[in-house]
Amino acid sequence: MSANGLSTRIQQFLDSHALARTPSPFHRLGQQMQDILGDGGILKEVVQPGEGPPVPRDSSVSIHFSGFLEYSDRPFETTSHLKYPRMMKLGRDVTLCGLELGILTMRKGEYSRFLFLPEYAYGAMGCPPLIPPVATVLYEVQVLDFLDSAEVDEFFAMSPEEQNTAPLSMLLNVVDTERSFGNRCFNHSRFEDAKDRYKQAVTLLGNRKAEDEEEKRSILAGQLPIYLNLSLTQLRLDRPLKALEYGHKALKIDPNNTKALFRCGQMFEPEGFLQAYLELFDYEKAQDYLTMAQANKPFDVDINNLLRKLAIHYKDCLDKEKELCSKMFADFVKK
Repeated sequence: MSANGLSTRIQQFLDSHALARTPSPFHRLGQQMQDILGDGGILKEVVQPGEGPPVPRDSSVSIHFSGFLEYSDRPFETTSHLKYPRMMKLGRDVTLCGLELGILTMRKGEYSRFLFLPEYAYGAMGCPPLIPPVATVLYEVQVLDFLDSAEVDEFFAMSPEEQNTAPLSMLLNVVDTERSFGNRCFNHSRFEDAKDRYKQAVTLLGNRKAEDEEEKRSILAGQLPIYLNLSLTQLRLDRPLKALEYGHKALKIDPNNTKALFRCGQMFEPEGFLQAYLELFDYEKAQDYLTMAQANKPFDVDINNLLRKLAIHYKDCLDKEKELCSKMFADFVKK
C-alpha cells in the first residue's frame, strides 16, 4: 500500500491512463496545421512564406529537407549538410508521395513543415531499419529554386524529325531552360554538369535547319551567349584550348562582341594558363583581343586590369628570353 492509500498497481494503472490522455507531439503539432487534401493525410504549416507562383507539376526543384520520426530530434534523412542540393525532377527523383504533393503547394523561398500519415509516407511496412511500420513522419522543407521543365520533357520525347519541325519558339524556350540549368550548375561550381547542359543547348540549336534568314539570325543569337558560357566553363575546367575554341565561335557570330574578345584575351591570362599558351601563341595576339574589347568598353575594370597584367608579364617574358639568349651566346663564345 502506498502513502496515499492506493496500491502501487492501481497507481500505475491511473498513471498509464493519464499518459494516454496526453496528446502526442505530432498530434499537438497537427492541430495548428492545414489539411491540404481534406483527408488528414497531409498537414502543412508555413513557417516562412515564399513568393511567386507555386511549384509547377513536372518541374525540377532544388530543396533542403529533413525527415523526423516522432519523439526524435535527429533526422533520419536530411540535405542540410549540402551547400547546393542537386535539382530533383518531380515524378522521378522525389519518391515520397506526400513530399511531392507537399512541394506542389509551395513557392520559391518558402519554408514549411509537413506531417505525412503512413499512406502518404512509408506505408504499413515502413522502411527498416530507419522507419518503423505505420509511421507518421514530419518533414521540414525549404524550396530554394525550381525550373519548369515540362516543355523540355515534351521536346525530348519527340523524334529528331519532329524536333526540327517544332515551332522555333518552343526550341528557344527549351534551349533557354537548358542554359538556366547550366547557369545554376556553374554558380554552384559544378562545371562539368554546366558544360554538359550548355553543350546540349548549343547542339539543339545546331541541329535546327533554318527555314529563312530571320530564323537563322534567331538561332545565331541563341548560340552566342551559350558559346560565351562554354568558353568560361572550359576555362574553369583548366581547358584553355577548348575555351579559346568556343571564344572564336562566338566571335564568328559577332566579331565585335566585347565578352568574346575578353574571353579570348583571358586565355592568355598569366594565372594558370601562361605556360600552355607560350608554346602556341604570343602576347601580341592577346593584346589585340583585349584592345578591341577595350575599344568597346574603355572603362571596364576587368579589361584594363588584364591589359596591365599582360604588359607586366610580357616584359618579364622578354627579360627571361634575353637572359636565356645571353647565356647561350656566352657559352658559344667560350667554345
